[in-house]
Amino acid sequence: MRSLQTAEVEITPGMSWLHRVLGRLSESGRDLLPIIVVIAFFQLVVLRQPLPQLGQMLGGLALVVLGLTFFIRGLELGLFPIGEAMAHSLASKGSLFWLITFAFALGFGTTAAEPALIAIAEEAAQVAAGAGVIGTDSGAMDAYAFGLRLTVALAVGFSLVIGVWRILKGWPIHYLIAGGYVIVMVVTAVAPREIIGIAYDSGGVTTSTITVPLVTALGVGLASSIKGRNPIVDGFGLIAFASLTPIIFVMVYGMLV
Repeated sequence: MRSLQTAEVEITPGMSWLHRVLGRLSESGRDLLPIIVVIAFFQLVVLRQPLPQLGQMLGGLALVVLGLTFFIRGLELGLFPIGEAMAHSLASKGSLFWLITFAFALGFGTTAAEPALIAIAEEAAQVAAGAGVIGTDSGAMDAYAFGLRLTVALAVGFSLVIGVWRILKGWPIHYLIAGGYVIVMVVTAVAPREIIGIAYDSGGVTTSTITVPLVTALGVGLASSIKGRNPIVDGFGLIAFASLTPIIFVMVYGMLV
């Protein structure tokens, strides 16, 4: 009897861990289900064609489910706690210089490493070379793509500085956002046509896999650490700045380059 109880105690933690893993995998599968249904409907009902390379698609889908599960779990265990803890520690330290420096460095670093931005910068360089805006050699295209990435990264770093300053001062976010889009419309009127679409897309790619978790954690952690600030009201909104400022910076970059 004692050995059976011991075996039960030894098995229970493993089964509990397996149950949690399967639960998270099922959650990721449910999140992807609408995409699967849409693709299957148009392929089988509208186009009336069998799914090409079904085995390869199923294998890729399984990898996507695993990747999404591990990614979300990694955010919960690593990025969110790190961002909130560092924001809280810097706010407790009482050093405005290091808080602003951290905000700028976080925005710059996460954006420069953003896979979506790297992809759109390379694509923009190829299109610009094909349109004769820049040289067609690899050096010119690499320089253009690097300049675009650097511009967007600087813009996001600058936007986080504004966002952190807003949290510290308690300024209403809607006035800053409205003023920012007024500037966007003014700059759009004078920017070259070739750069406008790239600029607007550059603002969108900054709200992707790496930037969003850390920036959100920074805002919530900072608002939670300052007396009189509400994490719900004041902690969110940094992503809006991170999407707004790259549009302006990239259009200015296009006018200069």
